[in-house]
Amino acid sequence: MPEPRAKKSKRIFVFLRIAVVLCGIIGGIFWVSREQRWNRLAEIFRQMNIGVFAAVLGIFIVSQIIIGLRWWLLLRSQHIFINFWAVVRLYLLGWFYNNFMPGSVGGDLLRAWYVTKHTDKKFEAVLSVFVDRVIGLLSTLAIAIFFYLLFLRGRGPVITSTDRSGFLESVAEYKGILLWVFAAIVVIFCILLLHKKSRSILAKACSYIRLSSLRMFAKLKDAIVIYCSKPGTILVVFAMTVFLQLLTITGFWLLGLNLGIEASIVYYYVFFTLTWVLGAIPISIGGAVVVEFFLASLFIRFAGVGEEPASALALCQRAVWMLASLPGAAIHLAGAHLPGDPKRSLERKDFFVDYKKPVN
Repeated sequence: MPEPRAKKSKRIFVFLRIAVVLCGIIGGIFWVSREQRWNRLAEIFRQMNIGVFAAVLGIFIVSQIIIGLRWWLLLRSQHIFINFWAVVRLYLLGWFYNNFMPGSVGGDLLRAWYVTKHTDKKFEAVLSVFVDRVIGLLSTLAIAIFFYLLFLRGRGPVITSTDRSGFLESVAEYKGILLWVFAAIVVIFCILLLHKKSRSILAKACSYIRLSSLRMFAKLKDAIVIYCSKPGTILVVFAMTVFLQLLTITGFWLLGLNLGIEASIVYYYVFFTLTWVLGAIPISIGGAVVVEFFLASLFIRFAGVGEEPASALALCQRAVWMLASLPGAAIHLAGAHLPGDPKRSLERKDFFVDYKKPVN
């Protein structure tokens, strides 16, 4: 039997995400291999204090656990009484899938799927995942906008001698390659438009995007209606998210100081949050390559940081994310994200939901 078109589209989407990551890694290796950059990067990492890195990792892991509390509060506001640690396990599982798994099923969708196994209030449970994500993104944008308007507005890019001889010349050097890549994309797109079957696939892709957008706005409307009756909960989780994000970024600022970066902490609050929002766009696996490229570029261009220290900071953030994702892998392998055998429900009270009723 021919493969359903929906599955083909998912396979293509997964392939493109993997291709973006692979192209980024190959480009990064090529960049590092030139002009003794590898030696300079190695020297930066050698001077890094492992204790500082471990402290940042610990802060990040604790922050992720407390963000699980954010989701737990949103669930309780809809009278879905799942044990806190069960919610944290589902959150960490989703974080693992976001950062490691190349599949078309993202961490949020996975959380939404598994949380419905723990409650009969499936719509409210799925909606809580959507609201949790929206609150995270809005708080991130709020931090970036606040610190930009208050401290960085009107500041232009910082052009240093290193920047002129390094970053800008690197861009100019690869200008021809970038133009050829752009031309190849345009040619491929034109060829697809000329082919009848390809036009049909593109039309269905546009239709899928339109319908998905409509569904997303419908969910947003439902979320606004439901959660407007709980303004106190929304205010608490929003404030909690802002505090945790500021705490995490402050940790990376300390790590940056340890790497020899003397940029103001305000740049961290703006640049990190902006790249986190960009990383939420599903064009790669867990924002890999996209986050690192833009974070390093912003520090180089606007904060006057050297190429190697900026790249080292971006790589350290990725290392923290991946290490913090490993508990999610252990949760998946142990099956701790599932409600378990109903016969053992008395032993696993953390999966009693909705007014202490065990799941069937």
